[in-house]
Amino acid sequence: VQLQASGGGSVQPGGSLRLPCTASGFNLENYAIGWFRQAPGKEREGVACISGRFDSISLEESVRGRFIVSRDTSKNTVYLTMSSLKPEDTAIYYCASVSGYCSLRSSPYTDWGQGTQVTVSS
Repeated sequence: VQLQASGGGSVQPGGSLRLPCTASGFNLENYAIGWFRQAPGKEREGVACISGRFDSISLEESVRGRFIVSRDTSKNTVYLTMSSLKPEDTAIYYCASVSGYCSLRSSPYTDWGQGTQVTVSS
C-alpha cells in the first residue's frame, strides 16, 4: 500500500495548483482519502476529504469555495484542486487513506503519502 502526493510548487497569490494523490497496491475507490497540510511551526490540519463509496466530501472552512477534491477511478487518483491561493495556504500537503468514513481529523487515517510543498508568495 503506497500513496504518493505530488504537484506542489510555487505560485503567486490568486494562483492555482492541482495536487494528485496516486495509490499503488490498493483501490482508492474503496477508501476515504483525506488531504492535510502542515505549515512551519503549526500543527497538521485537515483541509479536505472524500469518502470511498458515495464520494461525499468535507472541506475545512477556510478552503471552501477555493479547493475542490475529486476522484478519478480510472487513474486510481484523488485530486485536490486549489484556486485563489493565499499566502496562508503555504504548507506541505499530504494525502492519507482510511478504510472508513471521511474525516478531517488525522487520527483515523492509517496510510500516509509523502508530502508535497506548496508555496504561495509574491
